[in-house]
Amino acid sequence: MATAPLIPGQKPRSNLEELLEGVWKQNPVFVMVLGMCPTLAVSVSAMNAMSMGLATAFVLVGSSLLVSLMRNLVPKEVRIATYILIIATFVTVVDYAIQAISLALYDALGAFIQLIVVNCIILGRAEAHASKNRPVKAVLNAIGMGAGFTIGLFALGAVREILGAGKLFGVSLFGPDFQPWVVMVLPPGGFFVLGAWLLLFNWLDSRKAAPAKPTESHAHV
Repeated sequence: MATAPLIPGQKPRSNLEELLEGVWKQNPVFVMVLGMCPTLAVSVSAMNAMSMGLATAFVLVGSSLLVSLMRNLVPKEVRIATYILIIATFVTVVDYAIQAISLALYDALGAFIQLIVVNCIILGRAEAHASKNRPVKAVLNAIGMGAGFTIGLFALGAVREILGAGKLFGVSLFGPDFQPWVVMVLPPGGFFVLGAWLLLFNWLDSRKAAPAKPTESHAHV
């Protein structure tokens, strides 16, 4: 059974590394900056953000598992079409499930549920990872990427709901005297909050990558 080719001298990644890759090192929102259309559109509230994140994670895990299981059966010429068909099947399941659970949530998410089919995170994982690895590693990587995407959406949705409405998951936090920042529930607010989070992540990454400055020793006379 074929696995992803390794660079000479590179050690195979452990299951824990596969799981944690998408949470921090390759976070889809804050590092790879993928899936920005639903990220900015549905992150008006924490509930919408969490729902879209979990829906995308379900599709990502299910499609990665199936792609990995079928990786030696699908001809190379039709692999992309096959991946899209697999992804669309899981998106249909999610679409009907959300519609059955909550019509209000279904209306809030709108067409972005169906647009999970063309989410570059899912198709990219199917092509670059699931099609080259065994099911266990494919699923663990997909869980990590799904968790990272959900965390990213929640980080945006929570900030925008708290500042834009004074609430979190619909629960009032600051009382009736709070003056909401209306811009946060408007499209520009999504860009402002995303930019702030990207700035924070880049700052943390630069601090981690910066070499430690040697301390100068002073001789005592």
